[in-house]
Amino acid sequence: MKGESNNRWYIIVNPEAGSKKTQADWPGIKKLLEAHDFDMECVTTKYQNHATELAKNAIQDLGFSNIISVGGDGTLNEVINGVFLQDRLKPTDVTVGVISVGTGNDWIRMYNIPQDYNEQIKVIKKNNTFLQDVGEVSYFHNDAEKVHYFINIAGMGFDAFLAKKTNVAKQKGSGGAFTYLYNLVLGLFQFSYNYIEIDKEGENIFSGNVFSMSIGICKYHGAGIMQLPFAIPDDGLFDVTVIEKASRLTIVRNIKNLYDGSFVKMKEVKTYTGEQFTIRAIPQKSVFLETDGETLGHSPLFFKILPRAAKFIIK
Repeated sequence: MKGESNNRWYIIVNPEAGSKKTQADWPGIKKLLEAHDFDMECVTTKYQNHATELAKNAIQDLGFSNIISVGGDGTLNEVINGVFLQDRLKPTDVTVGVISVGTGNDWIRMYNIPQDYNEQIKVIKKNNTFLQDVGEVSYFHNDAEKVHYFINIAGMGFDAFLAKKTNVAKQKGSGGAFTYLYNLVLGLFQFSYNYIEIDKEGENIFSGNVFSMSIGICKYHGAGIMQLPFAIPDDGLFDVTVIEKASRLTIVRNIKNLYDGSFVKMKEVKTYTGEQFTIRAIPQKSVFLETDGETLGHSPLFFKILPRAAKFIIK
């Protein structure tokens, strides 16, 4: 391991984030960081999950304990996974700051962090830290069981279907709230409902056909949709929203209610809180998973909350 880098910042930049908006904006962001006298080392991601490798290596081998994620919610998710995969420091001994340049920016929305880059850097400079809960999920991909960490929301059913469509659009250079809304409406006529069973701490609480299911720590998803309106990010509990099978017309009529959280008043919606949840599906592999907007794998799924397990800089 190289010399300790306790006072330096390791900046992980994803040039593909925000439909390549980061690529265009990074030179200006770097000048702002320099103007605020950040002692830093900057690296750029080259491929998917590279930010995880970079964060792990920065802590494990280079001695860093301060990391800034420059990109979208997916980039931040990768960074957090790197924090949890290293074993030199406890995750809560690593400080993570965020400069959000993505298409959704849902994590910073939870904490009312401004969209303006200079204001975000001022927030990081103040170093007001907060210990937030982290979700751990085990899932299957190509018949192999895997584990992933997330800090915002995991989605199943239509949520995962929509995330996949949105990520394809991002790769083609189209992103943001409008693209998400467009894919939402279009996807309603392409999606098939899933039959799932949900256990909370080992006890069955739901069985039936669902449109979508969200489980998470923060409130927002999909560029401002208030998917989990009652979520508290440090209460040691997941919030869960299940939308049962509903007509497509009912879904369309309630799209506006997704943005203020009032959709939870629908008779088709059920909400839960808990520390552990198991999701099974019939057929077994039919429910797909996304976390923080990134597509992962399929059911069966097991979720576990890690209370106050990651340290972030917030406003």
